[in-house]
Amino acid sequence: MYRQGRPLAITDLLGPNPRDRGSALLDSLLAGSAAVEEGLLGAVKSDVRFIAESGRSLLRTGKALRLRPLLVLLAARFGDPHAPGVVPAAVAVELTHVAALAHDGVRGAEAAGHTRPDPHALLDTSVALLTGDFLFARASQILADLGPDAVRVQTAAYERLVTGQILSRTGPSEGCDPVAHHREVAAARTGSLTGVSGRLGALAAGAEDHVGDALARYGERLGTALGLTDDVLGPAEDDLLRAEVLTGPCPPPAHPAPGRVLREALCSALQARAALKDLPDCAARGALAGLCDAAAARARP
Repeated sequence: MYRQGRPLAITDLLGPNPRDRGSALLDSLLAGSAAVEEGLLGAVKSDVRFIAESGRSLLRTGKALRLRPLLVLLAARFGDPHAPGVVPAAVAVELTHVAALAHDGVRGAEAAGHTRPDPHALLDTSVALLTGDFLFARASQILADLGPDAVRVQTAAYERLVTGQILSRTGPSEGCDPVAHHREVAAARTGSLTGVSGRLGALAAGAEDHVGDALARYGERLGTALGLTDDVLGPAEDDLLRAEVLTGPCPPPAHPAPGRVLREALCSALQARAALKDLPDCAARGALAGLCDAAAARARP
């Protein structure tokens, strides 16, 4: 179980005795994560040294636990987890996520009057934006090799993500419930890519369509819960899920109704768990449920 102030690790997904409950799954996830990391480093290689260096700098965001690749790997367990497209799908999703963080971080920094999008970056804002474009281009190349269905679902998710970023800047329209607006932003900005992670993992592994549908619903609800909770918890030190889900140059704006936001987050976490009910009972489903439990624990007072 997740405890406030301690980073979430892969072993937390398998319960207190992971070696007794799912050593095969744990070993597979660790091996898959290593392959994803290798793929990410390969994707940012460039003959232009500065592009490669800036790409590696951006990839350091959230390296301790890459949530979206982990969801791809877990979703693939409902089909053929060793299918050749699984790791590339995970790499593409993470590249898209990091590219979006670079763009959003620059805009947030500019709005706050800062000059740099990330305290770890050695880049000015224009280079950070261009590096984000470079990562997105590499993600698109990988997706093209996975087929038109992969391209379609990823680009639709990215459209929603960008929409969420815009809505987060414009704020709720007149007469709109601010908490409802906040939920919509979290679903688009965070839930879009966590949802597509489940969908792409199932697609790459050749899982049945209804399995992909369930995993997409699960991922979107989980991402929404994490995004909502993060905005309320704010800049808690050593909070990995904050770093992974909504990294930015400055803490999120204070919300006028944190209690309601947390209740919405808890509801989304429970909806994510409910989305798993029609999936086969296996270690991967238990791990996905463990993520729901972690999200729910963060949302409870």
